[in-house]
Amino acid sequence: MIGVAADEWVRRGSSFGAVASAYAELRPGYPDDAVRWAVAPLGRDARGLRVVDLGAGTGILTGQLIGMGADVTAVEPDEAMRAEFRRRLPSARLVAGSAEDIPLPAGSVDAVLCGQAMHWFNLDAALPEIARVLTAGGVLAGLWNNDDDRVEWMAGLQTAAEGAMGAALRARRTQTAALQEGRFDRRLFTAVERAEFPNAQRCTIESLVALVGTHSRLLVMPAPERDRVLSQVADYLRDRPETSAGEFIAPLVTLVLRATREASGAPGPAGL
Repeated sequence: MIGVAADEWVRRGSSFGAVASAYAELRPGYPDDAVRWAVAPLGRDARGLRVVDLGAGTGILTGQLIGMGADVTAVEPDEAMRAEFRRRLPSARLVAGSAEDIPLPAGSVDAVLCGQAMHWFNLDAALPEIARVLTAGGVLAGLWNNDDDRVEWMAGLQTAAEGAMGAALRARRTQTAALQEGRFDRRLFTAVERAEFPNAQRCTIESLVALVGTHSRLLVMPAPERDRVLSQVADYLRDRPETSAGEFIAPLVTLVLRATREASGAPGPAGL
Protein backbone atom coordinates (compact mmCIF):
# COMPACT_ATOMS: atom_id res chain seq x y z
CA MET A 1 0.00 0.00 0.00
CA ILE A 2 1.28 3.46 -0.93
CA GLY A 3 2.69 5.34 2.06
CA VAL A 4 2.96 2.29 4.33
CA ALA A 5 6.29 0.62 5.09
CA ALA A 6 6.56 -3.00 3.98
CA ASP A 7 7.08 -4.39 7.49
CA GLU A 8 4.12 -2.38 8.81
CA TRP A 9 1.94 -3.67 5.96
CA VAL A 10 2.87 -7.27 6.78
CA ARG A 11 2.14 -6.69 10.47
CA ARG A 12 -1.26 -5.20 9.70
CA GLY A 13 -2.12 -7.93 7.20
CA SER A 14 -1.46 -10.63 9.77
CA SER A 15 -3.31 -8.89 12.64
CA PHE A 16 -6.86 -10.10 12.00
CA GLY A 17 -6.52 -13.52 13.58
CA ALA A 18 -6.45 -11.89 17.03
CA VAL A 19 -10.05 -10.74 16.51
CA ALA A 20 -11.30 -13.55 14.27
CA SER A 21 -14.58 -14.06 16.13
CA ALA A 22 -15.43 -10.34 16.17
CA TYR A 23 -14.42 -10.07 12.50
CA ALA A 24 -16.84 -12.85 11.56
CA GLU A 25 -19.62 -11.38 13.67
CA LEU A 26 -19.29 -7.72 12.66
CA ARG A 27 -17.93 -7.45 9.14
CA PRO A 28 -20.68 -7.10 6.51
CA GLY A 29 -21.30 -9.46 3.62
CA TYR A 30 -21.74 -8.46 -0.01
CA PRO A 31 -24.86 -7.77 -2.09
CA ASP A 32 -25.88 -10.80 -4.14
CA ASP A 33 -26.03 -8.51 -7.17
CA ALA A 34 -22.35 -7.67 -6.67
CA VAL A 35 -21.41 -11.37 -6.69
CA ARG A 36 -23.58 -11.99 -9.75
CA TRP A 37 -21.90 -9.11 -11.58
CA ALA A 38 -18.47 -10.44 -10.63
CA VAL A 39 -19.11 -13.79 -12.34
CA ALA A 40 -21.34 -12.50 -15.18
CA PRO A 41 -18.63 -12.85 -17.88
CA LEU A 42 -18.98 -16.62 -17.44
CA GLY A 43 -22.49 -16.35 -18.86
CA ARG A 44 -24.27 -17.99 -15.91
CA ASP A 45 -25.06 -17.40 -12.28
CA ALA A 46 -22.97 -18.80 -9.43
CA ARG A 47 -24.79 -22.15 -9.24
CA GLY A 48 -22.38 -24.98 -10.03
CA LEU A 49 -19.40 -22.70 -10.67
CA ARG A 50 -16.05 -23.83 -9.29
CA VAL A 51 -15.01 -20.81 -7.23
CA VAL A 52 -12.00 -20.03 -5.08
CA ASP A 53 -12.60 -17.59 -2.22
CA LEU A 54 -9.04 -16.28 -1.97
CA GLY A 55 -8.09 -14.73 1.34
CA ALA A 56 -11.30 -16.21 2.70
CA GLY A 57 -10.81 -15.06 6.29
CA THR A 58 -13.62 -16.34 8.49
CA GLY A 59 -15.79 -17.40 5.54
CA ILE A 60 -18.12 -14.42 5.07
CA LEU A 61 -17.97 -14.60 1.26
CA THR A 62 -17.65 -18.41 1.23
CA GLY A 63 -20.94 -18.82 3.07
CA GLN A 64 -22.64 -16.47 0.67
CA LEU A 65 -21.26 -18.31 -2.38
CA ILE A 66 -22.34 -21.67 -0.99
CA GLY A 67 -25.81 -20.24 -0.46
CA MET A 68 -25.85 -19.20 -4.12
CA GLY A 69 -25.02 -22.74 -5.19
CA ALA A 70 -21.32 -22.41 -6.02
CA ASP A 71 -18.77 -25.19 -5.51
CA VAL A 72 -16.35 -23.28 -3.28
CA THR A 73 -12.77 -23.84 -2.19
CA ALA A 74 -11.69 -21.34 0.45
CA VAL A 75 -7.99 -20.43 0.69
CA GLU A 76 -6.74 -18.60 3.79
CA PRO A 77 -3.19 -18.15 5.19
CA ASP A 78 -3.99 -17.22 8.80
CA GLU A 79 -4.43 -20.14 11.22
CA ALA A 80 -6.70 -18.28 13.63
CA MET A 81 -8.95 -17.10 10.83
CA ARG A 82 -9.14 -20.66 9.50
CA ALA A 83 -10.13 -21.91 12.97
CA GLU A 84 -13.00 -19.43 13.12
CA PHE A 85 -13.97 -20.34 9.55
CA ARG A 86 -14.18 -24.03 10.49
CA ARG A 87 -16.25 -23.22 13.57
CA ARG A 88 -18.79 -21.35 11.46
CA LEU A 89 -18.68 -23.44 8.26
CA PRO A 90 -17.54 -26.90 9.36
CA SER A 91 -18.53 -28.64 6.11
CA ALA A 92 -17.02 -26.10 3.71
CA ARG A 93 -13.83 -26.89 1.80
CA LEU A 94 -10.96 -24.88 3.34
CA VAL A 95 -7.21 -25.11 2.65
CA ALA A 96 -4.17 -23.28 3.96
CA GLY A 97 -2.60 -21.16 1.25
CA SER A 98 -2.14 -17.65 -0.05
CA ALA A 99 -2.72 -15.60 -3.18
CA GLU A 100 0.92 -16.10 -4.07
CA ASP A 101 0.79 -19.89 -3.52
CA ILE A 102 -2.62 -21.42 -4.23
CA PRO A 103 -2.65 -25.18 -3.50
CA LEU A 104 -4.85 -26.11 -6.47
CA PRO A 105 -4.16 -27.61 -9.92
CA ALA A 106 -3.75 -25.47 -13.01
CA GLY A 107 -6.94 -24.63 -14.85
CA SER A 108 -9.14 -26.09 -12.13
CA VAL A 109 -11.54 -23.23 -11.29
CA ASP A 110 -13.98 -20.97 -13.11
CA ALA A 111 -13.62 -17.93 -10.85
CA VAL A 112 -11.39 -16.49 -8.14
CA LEU A 113 -13.17 -14.04 -5.85
CA CYS A 114 -11.40 -11.96 -3.22
CA GLY A 115 -13.58 -10.35 -0.56
CA GLN A 116 -11.87 -7.49 1.28
CA ALA A 117 -8.53 -9.14 0.51
CA MET A 118 -6.92 -8.18 -2.79
CA HIS A 119 -5.19 -5.10 -1.38
CA TRP A 120 -3.15 -7.43 0.88
CA PHE A 121 -1.77 -9.44 -2.05
CA ASN A 122 1.66 -9.12 -3.65
CA LEU A 123 0.08 -8.70 -7.06
CA ASP A 124 3.30 -9.26 -9.00
CA ALA A 125 3.34 -12.81 -7.63
CA ALA A 126 -0.39 -13.31 -7.12
CA LEU A 127 -1.71 -12.46 -10.56
CA PRO A 128 0.26 -15.16 -12.44
CA GLU A 129 -0.69 -17.68 -9.73
CA ILE A 130 -4.37 -16.75 -9.97
CA ALA A 131 -4.18 -16.99 -13.77
CA ARG A 132 -2.62 -20.43 -13.40
CA VAL A 133 -5.57 -21.92 -11.48
CA LEU A 134 -8.23 -20.28 -13.67
CA THR A 135 -9.63 -21.87 -16.78
CA ALA A 136 -9.29 -19.89 -20.01
CA GLY A 137 -12.03 -17.28 -19.86
CA GLY A 138 -12.28 -17.62 -16.07
CA VAL A 139 -12.96 -14.59 -13.89
CA LEU A 140 -10.91 -12.80 -11.24
CA ALA A 141 -12.87 -10.36 -9.08
CA GLY A 142 -12.11 -8.28 -6.00
CA LEU A 143 -14.90 -7.00 -3.75
CA TRP A 144 -14.60 -4.27 -1.12
CA ASN A 145 -17.14 -2.82 1.30
CA ASN A 146 -16.52 0.90 1.80
CA ASP A 147 -18.02 3.64 3.94
CA ASP A 148 -19.85 6.06 1.65
CA ASP A 149 -17.98 9.24 2.51
CA ARG A 150 -20.13 11.24 0.09
CA VAL A 151 -22.49 11.26 3.09
CA GLU A 152 -21.41 13.98 5.51
CA TRP A 153 -21.60 12.05 8.76
CA MET A 154 -19.71 9.10 7.27
CA ALA A 155 -16.94 11.43 6.13
CA GLY A 156 -16.85 12.81 9.68
CA LEU A 157 -16.57 9.29 11.06
CA GLN A 158 -13.37 8.80 9.08
CA THR A 159 -12.01 12.00 10.65
CA ALA A 160 -13.05 10.93 14.14
CA ALA A 161 -11.18 7.65 13.64
CA GLU A 162 -8.06 9.58 12.59
CA GLY A 163 -7.74 7.58 9.39
CA ALA A 164 -7.57 4.28 11.24
CA MET A 165 -10.56 2.74 9.48
CA GLY A 166 -10.46 0.99 6.13
CA ALA A 167 -10.48 3.05 2.95
CA ALA A 168 -13.74 4.91 2.38
CA LEU A 169 -15.38 4.98 -1.04
CA ARG A 170 -13.50 7.91 -2.54
CA ALA A 171 -10.11 6.56 -1.46
CA ARG A 172 -11.01 3.05 -2.66
CA ARG A 173 -11.96 4.44 -6.05
CA THR A 174 -8.52 6.05 -6.29
CA GLN A 175 -6.74 2.85 -5.24
CA THR A 176 -8.67 0.65 -7.64
CA ALA A 177 -8.20 3.10 -10.51
CA ALA A 178 -4.49 2.24 -10.35
CA LEU A 179 -5.38 -1.43 -10.82
CA GLN A 180 -7.61 -0.57 -13.76
CA GLU A 181 -4.79 1.40 -15.36
CA GLY A 182 -2.37 -1.48 -15.62
CA ARG A 183 -1.57 -3.55 -12.53
CA PHE A 184 -3.45 -6.52 -14.03
CA ASP A 185 -1.04 -8.05 -16.54
CA ARG A 186 -2.71 -7.73 -19.95
CA ARG A 187 -0.94 -10.88 -21.13
CA LEU A 188 -2.97 -12.75 -18.50
CA PHE A 189 -6.20 -10.79 -18.10
CA THR A 190 -8.57 -8.62 -20.10
CA ALA A 191 -9.08 -4.97 -19.18
CA VAL A 192 -10.38 -4.44 -15.64
CA GLU A 193 -14.02 -3.39 -15.22
CA ARG A 194 -15.54 -1.75 -12.15
CA ALA A 195 -19.05 -1.55 -10.70
CA GLU A 196 -20.56 -0.32 -7.43
CA PHE A 197 -23.52 -1.59 -5.41
CA PRO A 198 -25.28 -0.05 -2.38
CA ASN A 199 -24.82 -2.12 0.77
CA ALA A 200 -26.38 -0.21 3.66
CA GLN A 201 -25.99 -1.80 7.11
CA ARG A 202 -28.16 -1.48 10.22
CA CYS A 203 -25.98 -0.53 13.22
CA THR A 204 -25.94 0.76 16.75
CA ILE A 205 -23.22 2.95 18.21
CA GLU A 206 -21.85 -0.07 20.07
CA SER A 207 -21.79 -2.35 17.03
CA LEU A 208 -20.23 0.27 14.77
CA VAL A 209 -17.51 1.10 17.30
CA ALA A 210 -16.78 -2.63 17.65
CA LEU A 211 -16.61 -2.92 13.84
CA VAL A 212 -14.17 -0.03 13.64
CA GLY A 213 -12.02 -1.89 16.15
CA THR A 214 -11.53 -4.78 13.70
CA HIS A 215 -9.53 -2.64 11.25
CA SER A 216 -5.83 -3.35 10.94
CA ARG A 217 -4.45 0.06 11.92
CA LEU A 218 -6.32 -0.12 15.20
CA LEU A 219 -5.34 -3.74 15.80
CA VAL A 220 -1.63 -2.91 15.70
CA MET A 221 -1.91 0.24 17.82
CA PRO A 222 -0.76 0.26 21.47
CA ALA A 223 -3.82 -0.41 23.62
CA PRO A 224 -4.05 3.10 25.16
CA GLU A 225 -3.99 4.75 21.74
CA ARG A 226 -6.55 2.30 20.35
CA ASP A 227 -8.87 2.91 23.31
CA ARG A 228 -8.54 6.67 22.83
CA VAL A 229 -9.47 6.48 19.12
CA LEU A 230 -12.43 4.17 19.75
CA SER A 231 -13.68 6.42 22.55
CA GLN A 232 -13.40 9.38 20.18
CA VAL A 233 -15.44 7.48 17.55
CA ALA A 234 -18.13 6.65 20.13
CA ASP A 235 -18.32 10.29 21.26
CA TYR A 236 -18.67 11.41 17.65
CA LEU A 237 -21.54 8.99 17.01
CA ARG A 238 -23.33 10.03 20.22
CA ASP A 239 -23.13 13.66 19.08
CA ARG A 240 -24.52 13.14 15.57
CA PRO A 241 -28.29 13.35 15.09
CA GLU A 242 -28.13 10.61 12.45
CA THR A 243 -26.67 8.09 14.89
CA SER A 244 -27.53 9.17 18.44
CA ALA A 245 -30.98 7.60 18.84
CA GLY A 246 -30.79 3.81 18.83
CA GLU A 247 -30.43 1.91 15.56
CA PHE A 248 -29.39 3.70 12.39
CA ILE A 249 -28.41 2.89 8.81
CA ALA A 250 -24.74 3.14 7.84
CA PRO A 251 -24.43 3.78 4.08
CA LEU A 252 -21.84 1.44 2.56
CA VAL A 253 -20.99 0.83 -1.08
CA THR A 254 -19.53 -2.43 -2.38
CA LEU A 255 -16.99 -1.78 -5.12
CA VAL A 256 -16.15 -4.67 -7.44
CA LEU A 257 -13.34 -5.09 -9.93
CA ARG A 258 -13.38 -7.93 -12.43
CA ALA A 259 -11.22 -9.19 -15.26
CA THR A 260 -11.26 -12.29 -17.43
CA ARG A 261 -8.42 -14.76 -17.91
CA GLU A 262 -7.02 -14.44 -21.43
CA ALA A 263 -7.30 -17.69 -23.38
CA SER A 264 -3.80 -17.22 -24.82
CA GLY A 265 -2.08 -15.80 -21.75
CA ALA A 266 1.16 -17.15 -20.31
CA PRO A 267 0.49 -20.01 -17.86
CA GLY A 268 2.30 -18.47 -14.91
CA PRO A 269 4.49 -20.40 -12.42
CA ALA A 270 4.22 -24.15 -12.19
CA GLY A 271 2.09 -25.40 -9.33
CA LEU A 272 0.35 -28.45 -7.96
